[in-house]
Amino acid sequence: MAPNGIEWEASMNSKALAERISRLVVEKKAYDVIVMDLTKIASFTDFFVICSVDSDHQAKAVLDHLDEQLHSVDAVKPWHVEGGSGSSWVLMDFIDVVVHLFRPEAREFYSLEKLWADAGTTRIEDSVEEKS
Repeated sequence: MAPNGIEWEASMNSKALAERISRLVVEKKAYDVIVMDLTKIASFTDFFVICSVDSDHQAKAVLDHLDEQLHSVDAVKPWHVEGGSGSSWVLMDFIDVVVHLFRPEAREFYSLEKLWADAGTTRIEDSVEEKS
């Protein structure tokens, strides 16, 4: 059950969802995309998908693409979205996967990769994955 009490049934497992999201953000030219596996170190989510965008327009394009593709194709909707126009950090919470869209300066400031350094990390390079 989702934290807001609404019944929630995943149409795909959290790893598959994180991988799908990472491919979708690359399609809209988000860059420096990583998937962090938090399953062994956190209880609030399984994966982070972290990426950078250069403008509000690009962030909106990525969010719209995720919403359109995940909702219409995969029947998956975010539980919560934080941030928006003018924000340097936008978060989409899918319960088991949390997506972070950062402007580069905010990403450096908040340093989630360093904060969660014990997580397994997969870097996504233009649709080619490299494990670290």
